[in-house]
Amino acid sequence: MALRFDNTEIAFRSKNSHDLRSAKLLFNMVSNNSMVKLGRWFTNVAFSIDLPIKGIIKKTIFKQFCGGESIKECEKTITSLNKYGVGTILDYSVEGKEGDDDLDSTMLEIIATIKKAGSNMAIPFSVFKPTGIAQFSILEKANEGINNLNEKELLAYNNITERFDAICKAAYELDVPLFIDAEDSWIQNTIDRLTENMMFKYNTEKVVIYTTIQFYRWDRLGYLKDLHKKAKENNCKIGVKLVRGAYMEKERERANDLGYKDPIQPTKEATDNDYDLALEYCVENLGDISICAGTHNEDSSQYLANLMQKYGVEKTDKRIYFAQLLGMSDHISFNLSSEKYNVAKYVPYGPVKEVLPYLIRRAEENTSVAGQTSRELLLIQKEIRRRRSSK
Repeated sequence: MALRFDNTEIAFRSKNSHDLRSAKLLFNMVSNNSMVKLGRWFTNVAFSIDLPIKGIIKKTIFKQFCGGESIKECEKTITSLNKYGVGTILDYSVEGKEGDDDLDSTMLEIIATIKKAGSNMAIPFSVFKPTGIAQFSILEKANEGINNLNEKELLAYNNITERFDAICKAAYELDVPLFIDAEDSWIQNTIDRLTENMMFKYNTEKVVIYTTIQFYRWDRLGYLKDLHKKAKENNCKIGVKLVRGAYMEKERERANDLGYKDPIQPTKEATDNDYDLALEYCVENLGDISICAGTHNEDSSQYLANLMQKYGVEKTDKRIYFAQLLGMSDHISFNLSSEKYNVAKYVPYGPVKEVLPYLIRRAEENTSVAGQTSRELLLIQKEIRRRRSSK
């Protein structure tokens, strides 16, 4: 069945006209690369000298892409999304900390999101970003194995392992599926190793722990198949969040600077091809694999829906979810939910200043991804015109 992603009445039914006009202005701004770069510089300087810009940010880009500064502030977004059949994935988007106290504090906040999900059916998953609970330098040095670590670094690595386990144990005990996000390729081996150990420990009876695989890397389809083989050897199931990826320019630049093979696919078509092959592989092996298609791509969303129909998988089968980021691709999220597919939105939250790196990445991503901003703008403008003409 062909899905319709152009129904803007459904896509934006959770937004009033003021919200739409604000979103239109914001996407117009982020469509300008120079303005995005200037905005990054200005906000960093403004916060460093304590200019009172928090209110402006919170009412504009923060409001578009974040649910609030705390779990409590996210309640309105959770309720609004749930009204239209879209789940919430609370994403505490604080990162880049190095001290153990800060990392432990982030761990406790992630566990709080798990507890919230355990008590609220509108929150089908929890998630965490490994660099939120780990020193980047330790993840990087351990990427080729923990034998590279000295005694002090090994202690830090063991603390990271304990944080991973505490979060995953909470998810297991509260029966809340948990996504572990992917990151830069030069720390991803460490993340894969830690995540696999959590899967082998907690996924023996059901899928609790999900890894994240970025298919803009040419080696990830092979990794998916190898992971499936390892899981069977360890008598467990796997959860996989499939994404294309968000660090392409940084990855290519580093590979060029350091003289190693570029880990990124040669073309977008190659990325798309591997992504869809991965979807098919997972649906073919749904007895062993639960998936979340984290995609803003209409073709891949349609393809997964077709695969579900082909293999006789019910739309409401909890082993398959679609997910998009809050503030983006509402035409995919809400049109899928209106057709009764399982859909959730990533809802980042945290103190405005702490979430700023995430917000800047969203602005830069919308600028750099071909067609992303123009698509969002065209859909918003279409719905504004529709509402005017229907008065």
